[in-house]
Amino acid sequence: MQNPPGAEDGSFGMWHPTRRHVLAGSTALLAGARLARLPARAEAEEETHGLSSFGDLKYGPDFPHFDYVNLQAPKGGTLVQQIKQATGNQSFDTFNTLNIFVLRGDGAAGMGATFDTLMSGSADEPDALYGLVARSVRISPDKLIYRFLLRPEARFHDGSRLTARDAAFSLNILKKKGHPTFRAVLRELAAAEAEADDVLRVTFTPQRSRDLHLVVAGMPIFSEAYWKDRDFEASTLESPLGSGPYKVGRFEVGRFIEFDRVSDYWGHDLPVQVGQNNFDRVRWEYFRDRTVAFEAFKNGTLNYHEEYTSRFWATNYDFPAVREGKVKRDEIPNDMPAPIQGWYFNQRREAFKDPRIREAVGLAFDFEWVNQNIMYGAYRRTTSYFENSEMKAVGPPSPEEIALLEPFRSSLPPAVFGEPVTPPVSDGSGQDRKLLRRADELLRAAGCKRDGGILRLPNGHPLEIEFLDSNPALQPHTQPFQANLKRLGIQARSRLVDAAQYQRRMEEFDFDMASRALGGSLTPGDSLRVVFGSEAARTPGSRNIAGIADPAVDALIERIANAKSRPDLNLACRALDRVLRAGHHWVPMWFKDTDWIAYWDVFARPERKPRYGSGAPGTWWFDAAKAQRIGRA
Repeated sequence: MQNPPGAEDGSFGMWHPTRRHVLAGSTALLAGARLARLPARAEAEEETHGLSSFGDLKYGPDFPHFDYVNLQAPKGGTLVQQIKQATGNQSFDTFNTLNIFVLRGDGAAGMGATFDTLMSGSADEPDALYGLVARSVRISPDKLIYRFLLRPEARFHDGSRLTARDAAFSLNILKKKGHPTFRAVLRELAAAEAEADDVLRVTFTPQRSRDLHLVVAGMPIFSEAYWKDRDFEASTLESPLGSGPYKVGRFEVGRFIEFDRVSDYWGHDLPVQVGQNNFDRVRWEYFRDRTVAFEAFKNGTLNYHEEYTSRFWATNYDFPAVREGKVKRDEIPNDMPAPIQGWYFNQRREAFKDPRIREAVGLAFDFEWVNQNIMYGAYRRTTSYFENSEMKAVGPPSPEEIALLEPFRSSLPPAVFGEPVTPPVSDGSGQDRKLLRRADELLRAAGCKRDGGILRLPNGHPLEIEFLDSNPALQPHTQPFQANLKRLGIQARSRLVDAAQYQRRMEEFDFDMASRALGGSLTPGDSLRVVFGSEAARTPGSRNIAGIADPAVDALIERIANAKSRPDLNLACRALDRVLRAGHHWVPMWFKDTDWIAYWDVFARPERKPRYGSGAPGTWWFDAAKAQRIGRA
């Protein structure tokens, strides 16, 4: 998911298991006669109730529910919020299609809650999945064949049975016609086919990554019958048939969309669903202006709000409802790796092919001044692509890291083999002369020349940088950066465009620099190809907006995606971190390890939050007594 353009903080990711959705949730394993339907070969397979990257599971086969939910949470009320994270083709400012899984159109918020997945995740664990549509999984000894044993009670919203044919259809069509993000991660899916109504056979190529089974288990399941006579790649305002805990209710294109809880949802008693999906209605409001959106929260149009801007958090919450105790604020610790947030260079542009030029541009950003004068000292500087985790490179490379890097030594910058590249700390003046002098030296070393105050590239063209965005919120942070670039002779300016044009230009890589926050993962794997892989750099609509195409990066991503243990994963990530940091592909921004949440005091929540994340608002519920007390019933 990605954060709203212009937000100070946020995250990005692929389609994720349901624990990562804002709205996601004991049935005994139905063994016996059904297992006899499997071919004889299945006898050698290992059966499990859950999956993870390295085989570790917190919850046993008969667990009744996740530890961080409230079994007595009542159903009812309405949650009203603004879209703050996006996946697929979703836009932050508008929507014009209810199909979020293809490239075409601007997808509506919240659609993920209308589709079930084979398995669902636990927010207490880095990457574990447990049965949702699938009651269990059988795995071949070579881990190239996974047989998902489906629950016979799984149903679509029209009452029709959800079968293995629907699951196979979904995987195959996403691989063939889905958004480039989905096509990329399903590349090594060799086949998905139904062996029976309740048996889905998934076959991977020998080149499969370590986590591809988790990706497959977390993909949405569509109705094959529904899509039979429809164009999967087309934009549509007809709600596709789903099977999840919510279904589309009222909506007005570009303004709002509502989801109604499915009262007879087939999976409401499953261990992965108990204590969740507690709101009768979930409504997403759209605003093109963040100030207008905040006014909507102040007057109660929105009742839940995640804050991403330190200035707003520090200054905007002195209004009557806060003073009267009707609106609450919480800062909740978050143990997830920090988002990979920064201004990314589009290295497809000739001006940014030389890493010395990219490094020089980065030296013009004075984080220390911006943090103290604009962000109230609320943030720390991002230095790593795996910030706030054990995957971050620190100190000189270990012998094991060097062994991974050595095959590429001749093509890598020498800095890779020393202390990891880290942005310098400025004097906080806003225009540190020492750093600007170093930037000038790098530009000259790259063949740039000054001509009457204008810096020219080696080809004689002026070095001009357009910062693309669709929201003005980051302008206070960007303008001092641009002022320093102008001191170096670089013509820097911002270009603010509407949401549709922004999305189109990003998909077509038609920009110089743009800000993005790419969400951190506790167990990175396949998704790294989408963000940093060479193939993604050539694929319109991919998340590799920087255009990174480096054989060393590709090789290390493969090593990460196929790591057999968490120590091996951490080792390969540290090596990749060194390579990426030495490439100066971005100007890193900032991070914090807490979530800022504001809400009208109409909610209650479990006593315990999950280890990874705040639990808000997916495990929360509407408290009618509180709502009546503050006049919001």
